[in-house]
Amino acid sequence: MELIKVWDIPGGVHPPENKAQSLVEPLGSIPIAPQLILPVSQHIGAAAKPIVKVGDLVLGGQVVAEADGVFSANVHAPTSGRIAAIVEHTVPHPSGMTDQCIILDTDGKDEWVSLVPWEDFDTRGKEDILSRIRQSGIAGLGGAGFPTAVKLNPRANHPIDTLIINGTECEPYITADDILMRERADDVVAGAKILAKLLNQPERVVIGVEDNKPEAIAALTEAADGTAIQVVSFPTKYPSGGEKQLIQILTGREVPSGQIPASIGVVCQNVGTTAAIYRAVRFGEPLVKRITTVVGEALQSQRNIEVLLGTPVSFVLEQHGYNHKRASRLVMGGPMMGFSLPDISVPVVKTTNCLLAPDKKELPPPEPAQACIRCGMCAEACPASLLPQQLFWYAQSEDLEKLEAHNLFDCIECGACSYVCPSHIPLVQYYRAAKGEIRQHRIDKEKSDRSRRRFEFRQDRIAKEEAEKEAKRQARKKAAEEAKKKLAEQKTAEPDAVEKAKTQAAATSPDTGKQQAKLQRLLAAAEDSLRQAHKPQEDATPEQLEKQASRIKQAELKVADAKKKLQAFTDTATASGTVASQTESASGSAEKSNDPVAAAIERAKAKVSMSPEEKLRSSLESLHKRLQKAEQKVREAQAEGSDKLDALRTGAEKLKEKIATTQSELNDIAPSTVAEPTPMDSATSDAASSAIEKAKAKAAAMATMSAEDKLRNQVVALEARLEKAQARLAKAKQEDDENIDAFQTGVNKLEEKLAMAREQLAELT
Repeated sequence: MELIKVWDIPGGVHPPENKAQSLVEPLGSIPIAPQLILPVSQHIGAAAKPIVKVGDLVLGGQVVAEADGVFSANVHAPTSGRIAAIVEHTVPHPSGMTDQCIILDTDGKDEWVSLVPWEDFDTRGKEDILSRIRQSGIAGLGGAGFPTAVKLNPRANHPIDTLIINGTECEPYITADDILMRERADDVVAGAKILAKLLNQPERVVIGVEDNKPEAIAALTEAADGTAIQVVSFPTKYPSGGEKQLIQILTGREVPSGQIPASIGVVCQNVGTTAAIYRAVRFGEPLVKRITTVVGEALQSQRNIEVLLGTPVSFVLEQHGYNHKRASRLVMGGPMMGFSLPDISVPVVKTTNCLLAPDKKELPPPEPAQACIRCGMCAEACPASLLPQQLFWYAQSEDLEKLEAHNLFDCIECGACSYVCPSHIPLVQYYRAAKGEIRQHRIDKEKSDRSRRRFEFRQDRIAKEEAEKEAKRQARKKAAEEAKKKLAEQKTAEPDAVEKAKTQAAATSPDTGKQQAKLQRLLAAAEDSLRQAHKPQEDATPEQLEKQASRIKQAELKVADAKKKLQAFTDTATASGTVASQTESASGSAEKSNDPVAAAIERAKAKVSMSPEEKLRSSLESLHKRLQKAEQKVREAQAEGSDKLDALRTGAEKLKEKIATTQSELNDIAPSTVAEPTPMDSATSDAASSAIEKAKAKAAAMATMSAEDKLRNQVVALEARLEKAQARLAKAKQEDDENIDAFQTGVNKLEEKLAMAREQLAELT
């Protein structure tokens, strides 16, 4: 083995190794458990998505959960069986949290899908190899479980010159990597060659191993003979197995705070991950098992085993004679960086490198924490050159900004500070909790920022819309003022006083008629409500009869009130009727053509005197004109891609139906049987007289109203129309009518008209 320069790292400790007891026996195995628990998240990043259903039969090596995105990894069935459930289950975590898990009832047959080995994997392209690694669900087996395919595909601006294979395994008790390097050194070397190819053959490929593993060093040296791979040993010190610490030991480089090793041209992989990559590329084996150290004085036998992922920890302990009465606790991982398991039903996952079951003498319960004496031993032991004492104070006071300023996230949670603390303060636990709080704070801040941006965008949009509306209002106001000015000029130019009186009467009389018509409509509506309330109810209950009596009473009060208002208005308008009639008679018959009231009367007389055939032909002609306009609007909406296209098409179709119906009615009237127009009968005459009287009453009512009263009447009328339109829209939505869009458009237009009328009324008042 060639002598290569190594560097030292700051801090570090030398706890008792306790590695010999698990290396007495060779690598072993245990039977397949009756049930496997497969968490869909056994890696850093997004959880995988289950693609199986309860009751499905699966084979070993079959994908049961697919990676969801780049930072994710597939989960495979470790053996054959039936999917029993997909539920929340306790997973290995310091908090005892639950996560979605796929429960597999094994059948004991261990039947597998057909694997596709690559004998020519050396000739395969990098993309094919990366895809195979990704499909095999391989994640880091020595640390936090980072998806390996992502780590092997660094950015283009991060050229890699050094590949480090981490065989340090500095944590006490753990020997899973040691036994792997002893018994499967060829797999590790072959996997290192594949990694070097994926990273464009870096200048150095180094396997770093602590000098307390002489058998592993010898096996790796023999396997790497004749290759460019260097096997380097260095003095034993905890935590030299940390990624950043190992890079500093073998290269002398330090990874900057907040960056990754690739930023300085280095990629680091665990020996277990490297061997798994070789097995996946060469033989097509997915990651469904791993080597785990089972150790502790509470067990009858201590050794390393190759165990299927998803095997319950309770089943593993049972195979090794676990005595829970002797055990002080159960730890997943080592005594320095591991965590206690609150529940032994949790499964073995991709990152489970050790199950430690010590007795009370071997690992006694932690002593109660005392006050910090400011000895500074924690700072001396910190391998990341941090200030653990200050971090502890800031974590206690929840000063998140100071924690980040003191580089809390550079802490690798090795536990060296807690190990040397004479006051037995669990410093790492404070750091872990503070990191979780900072991460949650960042998530909440990101959500808050998104909400704020959405709110600001909405406010800008509303302000823009209001500005546009105000501009339209000002334009309408200006146009109205100009129209008033022109009208005033026209009035000034009229020499005849009679013409002036006539103009004034014509300008005011329609509003009086509108008010009287409105009161008459209110009375008619109240009387109709009273008739509806009086309708008998079959099989009515006493409660329903009581409600009906209440409705009748309310309807009677409304009818009385409407009659009272109409009578009061009639009495008031009687006195002004003489003036209006005199003005009308003085105007002369030559001016009737310019009077809208007279024009309406003439149209009513002409309509009632028409024959049925003439009425149908007139209606048909009007419908054809409306259809032409509707079809033109449809074409314009289609060209503009308007969202009102469907509503306009529906309106055009309805007009076509009306035309067809009217045409059919017209065809039914034979030309030979069409009678000559006859004089109006009494009913027709009454209808015409009624229309004439209503028109005159409307004109008389308008004559006495001011501009403000006209606007108020207009607002009331628009409110009534809007209420009816909203009722029609609600009914259409309830019945899922195809004309919902058309109804909605009508409601929107009425709302705009009502808002405009209210604004004009507000300007006058």
